[in-house]
Amino acid sequence: MSYKSDIEIAREAQKLPIQEIGAKIGISSADLLPYGHDKAKVSQAFINSVQDRTDGKLVLVTAINPTPAGEGKTTTTVGLGDGLNRIGKNAMVCIREASLGPNFGMKGGAAGGGYAQVVPMEDMNLHFTGDFHAITSAHSLLSAMIDNHIYWGNELEIDTRRVVWRRVVDMNDRALRQITASLGGVSNGFPRETGFDITVASEVMAILCLANDLKDLEQRLGDIIVAYRRDKTPVYCRDIKAAGAMTVLLKDAMQPNLVQTLENNAAFVHGGPFANIAHGCNSVIATKTALKVSDYVVTEAGFGADLGAEKFMNIKCRKAGIAPSAVVLVATVRAMKMNGGVAKADLGGENVEAVNNGCANLGRHIENIKSFGVPVVVAINHFVTDTDAEVEAVKTYAATHGVEAVLSRHWELGSEGSADLAKKVVEIVDADQANFAPIYPDEMSLFDKIDTIAKRIYRADEVLADSKIRNQLKEWEEAGYGNLPVCMAKTQYSFSTDPTLRGAPTGHSVPVREVRLSAGAGFIVAVCGEIMTMPGLPRVPAAENIHLNDEGQIEGLF
Repeated sequence: MSYKSDIEIAREAQKLPIQEIGAKIGISSADLLPYGHDKAKVSQAFINSVQDRTDGKLVLVTAINPTPAGEGKTTTTVGLGDGLNRIGKNAMVCIREASLGPNFGMKGGAAGGGYAQVVPMEDMNLHFTGDFHAITSAHSLLSAMIDNHIYWGNELEIDTRRVVWRRVVDMNDRALRQITASLGGVSNGFPRETGFDITVASEVMAILCLANDLKDLEQRLGDIIVAYRRDKTPVYCRDIKAAGAMTVLLKDAMQPNLVQTLENNAAFVHGGPFANIAHGCNSVIATKTALKVSDYVVTEAGFGADLGAEKFMNIKCRKAGIAPSAVVLVATVRAMKMNGGVAKADLGGENVEAVNNGCANLGRHIENIKSFGVPVVVAINHFVTDTDAEVEAVKTYAATHGVEAVLSRHWELGSEGSADLAKKVVEIVDADQANFAPIYPDEMSLFDKIDTIAKRIYRADEVLADSKIRNQLKEWEEAGYGNLPVCMAKTQYSFSTDPTLRGAPTGHSVPVREVRLSAGAGFIVAVCGEIMTMPGLPRVPAAENIHLNDEGQIEGLF
């Protein structure tokens, strides 16, 4: 049996005008800023007008550690949203925007797949409404103003060796990780070492995704620490006088983007920090607005639950004052087999033993999610090669951890295939079982917060951090930043910092290579192992196969 590709399915979508999608959730045409016929931004005036409404219920979709076999977390998020609407619930989804880096690298798009997609898929995976360009521009403006201030006399007495604000571009470009800027003579400024991160790792991205409104956005931008003086006192973005202009550049980007699923249900797609190097969640403003206009909101957090879900719980929920009523943990038979030692080329054959061997990764994630006080249901994202015996093995294993695993065929059948999962989610949510709490308090020391995540979530024996890092954390505590949560930058492929160590490893160490203070976003970043905040392209990047066909359609994007 042959199946259509994701892009072929997306092209056949019977999209409704975006004004009709807005009307479904009570947003009038006057409160939409259209970008063409099928996407629009939601006005701040509308967002303000619904603040007194009662919140709906929040459902988080997360996953096991990703494998090359693919888990389909976004696909399941979209499929569940459609499934909830199919069974008569008022539901919408909130997902992140796609970065150009992985689109042209190896990951592919971020709009779902099969018959569980958000459209317009091609727009979403490319320039969309320009949000990422605005973030890159605002970040770059601050970079330029810092060096300009130094050039014109350095009134703030910035120590050029201690400029901590790097540059960003929304592309995987390893050559820019470490550079020397301002070469070429007196007219080009004072040479100094710097580097680039990918836009999704920018503190501006994190701030946009955590800010409640434009006033909050400008305050947080002003709080960014860009450099230090020789006496180690901080220099802030507001000292450079850049926050106002940056807010102007981000004015439209701050508004959530409204689009639709293939089944014409509303979806917010807004913000896009990676979960392996940033906090991995869509914007607070989109999620909180969705909770005001829907009874059920399905959102996702990036990569496996050890990264995205942990940060969703400890950072986003803490900052936004929201709490999930249930968590859907996505797993696939194929990924279980890979975790059980089967090579990707051999995944097509039935291997129940390998499924059982690989389920330890699933079990670890179930235990971790439960530790936050939130009930879990496992969604088995169905692949056509899955056998009944393999599916049953996953269900049986999940039952040993006190949770139910539900087979979902949304990729193949859309909402018809996810209706059973939707019913189970409603059953859990309506039972009001959640007793959510982050796994560490605000007042815990910064190092102990890192240690808590490493030991409780990763099951590490120890955190390796030299005296320089420990002293830096203590200095930040003395400066008043000790109550901030921590954002772990770590490989997504393993509970450990070794991407090849699959399953549920124990007895490992978590080396912290560097710590960064994101004072505007409101968290500390701990860079662990060999993770890079500027990815590189693979040997054969996806960009080599992306082109326009004779009909002017995009090929190779997804």
